[in-house]
Amino acid sequence: MADAALIDLFDMPLLAGFAYRDGDVTAEEERGLIAHIDESALSLFRFQQWTGKRLTHSYGWSYDFANGRFAPTEPMPGWLEPFRSRAAHFAGLDPADLVQALLIRYDPGAGIGWHRDRPVFEHVIGISLGEPAKMRFRRRMGGKFERTSALLAPRSIYHLSGEARHGWEHSILPLTRPRWSITFRSLSSAMSSAR
Repeated sequence: MADAALIDLFDMPLLAGFAYRDGDVTAEEERGLIAHIDESALSLFRFQQWTGKRLTHSYGWSYDFANGRFAPTEPMPGWLEPFRSRAAHFAGLDPADLVQALLIRYDPGAGIGWHRDRPVFEHVIGISLGEPAKMRFRRRMGGKFERTSALLAPRSIYHLSGEARHGWEHSILPLTRPRWSITFRSLSSAMSSAR
C-alpha cells in the first residue's frame, strides 16, 4: 500500500483523507503492545442499552456512549508515548495534539458497525495489531451509497482526516480471530478552544 493515501491501480486516490502505511510496528513491538492492551483495565463496550463484543479502555479523554458524557480520564501510560509520537509524525501533528488513546481488543465475532467518530474529535489515527481487518467506507449519494474498503494489515497505521473523517462512515467486519488496535485522536477545534 502507498504511504499517503489509498491508491488504485492507476495511482489515483480512492478516498481523500485516508492515509495508510504497512509495517509501522515491528513484530516484537506488536507482541509488547498486545500484552500491554491485555493487561489494561478493558471493559465491554456499551452503547446506550446495547453491549458490544469488543473490549475497550480510554486514556486522556473518555466518551460515555450510555449518557453522552465526554470527560477527562487517566493520563496515557508511558508505554504508549513512543507510539503516540509515531502516530503524530505519520499524521503531521504534534504529539501533544493527540489527547485520547482508545485501546480495543476484538475477540472472535467482534466488529464495529457503521459510524463516524464523535464530533468532539478531529484526527483519527489507528494502529492495527493481530488479525487483518477490512475497514469499509460508505457515504450516501442520493438514494444510494458509494462504497470502498481498505485492508488493515497487522502492524499497519492509518489516518482519517478531512473528507474520509467527516464525509464517510466506516465499519469493521466481524473477525474470526483476535485483533487489537490503538486509536489516537485529537480534539476538534471547537473542543480545543473550549479547554
